[in-house]
Amino acid sequence: MTTLRLAIVGAGPAGIYAADILLKAERAFDVSIDLFEHLPAPYGLVRYGVAPDHPRIKGIVNALRGVLDRGDIRIFGNVRFGEDITLDDLKHHYNAVIFATGAARDAALEIPGIDAEGSFGAADFVSWFDGHPDVPREWPLDAESVAVIGNGNVALDVARMLAKHAEDLLPSEIPDNVHAGLAASAVTDVHVFGRRGPAQVKFTPLELRELGEQRDVDVVVYDEDFDYDEASKDAIATNKQVMVIDRVLQKWRTSDAANGGGGGASRRLHLHFWSKPLEVKKDEAGRVSALVYERTRPDGEGGVVGTGEVRELPIRQLYRAVGYFGSPLPGVPFDDRHGVIPNHEGQVLHPENNERVPGVYATGWIKRGPVGLIGHTKSDAMETVGHLINDQGSWWNPVDPSAEAIPALLAERGVAWTDLAGWHRLDAHEIALGAAAERERIKVVPRDEMVAISRGE
Repeated sequence: MTTLRLAIVGAGPAGIYAADILLKAERAFDVSIDLFEHLPAPYGLVRYGVAPDHPRIKGIVNALRGVLDRGDIRIFGNVRFGEDITLDDLKHHYNAVIFATGAARDAALEIPGIDAEGSFGAADFVSWFDGHPDVPREWPLDAESVAVIGNGNVALDVARMLAKHAEDLLPSEIPDNVHAGLAASAVTDVHVFGRRGPAQVKFTPLELRELGEQRDVDVVVYDEDFDYDEASKDAIATNKQVMVIDRVLQKWRTSDAANGGGGGASRRLHLHFWSKPLEVKKDEAGRVSALVYERTRPDGEGGVVGTGEVRELPIRQLYRAVGYFGSPLPGVPFDDRHGVIPNHEGQVLHPENNERVPGVYATGWIKRGPVGLIGHTKSDAMETVGHLINDQGSWWNPVDPSAEAIPALLAERGVAWTDLAGWHRLDAHEIALGAAAERERIKVVPRDEMVAISRGE
C-alpha cells in the first residue's frame, strides 16, 4: 500500500486538526505525519495569543493534547522553516506539505503619528503577556491614560489586561516577569475606540461580560453612543448575540460610572463607539501625547461616514488591535495585500497565473485570513485535507522518505529540536513551578531554557 509522507508546518490548532482529520479520514493509503513548529512548545496562538485568564482555553488545549498524545504524529519543535529546514528539504523527504503557520503579525493602521514612541501593535503586547520566548521580557507600562484601537476580541483582551490588577491574574499561568510588570503598571484609564456602533462590534458577549467582572475596575459607556438607527435596532431584535451585547451595555449605562461619572473604582475602562482614529499626536520627544478622532454615524448601508466632529483625547500610550496579518514563508507564494498564501480551498496557487502548486497546501489563518474561531479551523482543515487525499496523482516523489532522514538532517545542521517527550517534560516542569507557588502553572519564557528542559539538558 502507498504511504503518504506528509509534513505540516505549524503546530497550532490548524496544523494539529489537519493531522488528526487526515489520520481519521477514509483513504486508500497509509499516512506518516511530521509536524514542524518554530517554537519549542506546541499549540500556537492558543498558548501565545490568548489572555491567560481565559479558562475556556483549557478545553481547547486538552483536545489538542489528546491528538498529540496518541503518538501517531511526530513533532519537531524549535525548527524554523526557511532556516533549519527548507521547501527543497521537504520535497526531498515528503510527498506533500500543509502550511498552518497562522497570522501573528499586527495589521497596519495607516494614520499620521502611528509610529510614535509608545504606539504598539496589540499582537506584540499579547505575545509579551503570554510569555512568548521571542519578545523582550520588559514592557513599558508607565502611562496613566492608554488608548486601544479596535472592537474585536483581541482589543478587549488587551484592554482587560491593561486595566486588571496584577494580583487577580495569579490564578492563571501568567509568567513571573509579566506579573511583575503589570504589578508596577501606572495605568488608571483605558479607552477603547471603535469606528462603528454597539450593534456592529466584532467581539463576543463572553469577552464583553468579562470586562465587567474585574475587581476595582469601572466600565464606562457614554449615552451619546446609543442613539440607534433602524439597522441597529433590527440587529438587536433579530440576532441573539447582538441582543446579549446590548443588554450588557445597557446595564452599564445605569451605573454610577456611566458618562464618566464617579464610579468609585481606582481604574476605569472606557468604551467609545462611533469613533474613527485620525491621528496620533506626539510630544517634543516623539512620544504619544494624544489621539485625534472623528465622530462617525451610520451610512445606511452597513458602513459609517464621518460627521466632521473632531475630538482629541490626551493619552500616553496606544495599542492598535485592528486585526492580525500573515507572514511570508521562503519559497512559498504569498499575497502581500491580504497576508495569506494564495490558494483555492487550501490548494496553493501561483499568484502570477493561478495555477496549482503541486504538493503544497495551506490551512487555518494563513489560508483564509485571521477570521473565525476553532470551529472554522476544523472545517477549514477538512476542506484542505479532502483535496490532499484526492490529489494523489500530483504528490511529490521524494528521494528519501525514510523516517530516520529528518532527525539525521537536523542533527547534521546542529538544530536543537524538541519532540513530544520533550514537550511533556516542559509541561510537567511548568506545572511543578506553579505547584510550588500554589498556582496552576508558571510558564517558562526564555527559549534556551525551554529547549534545555525539553531536551533533558
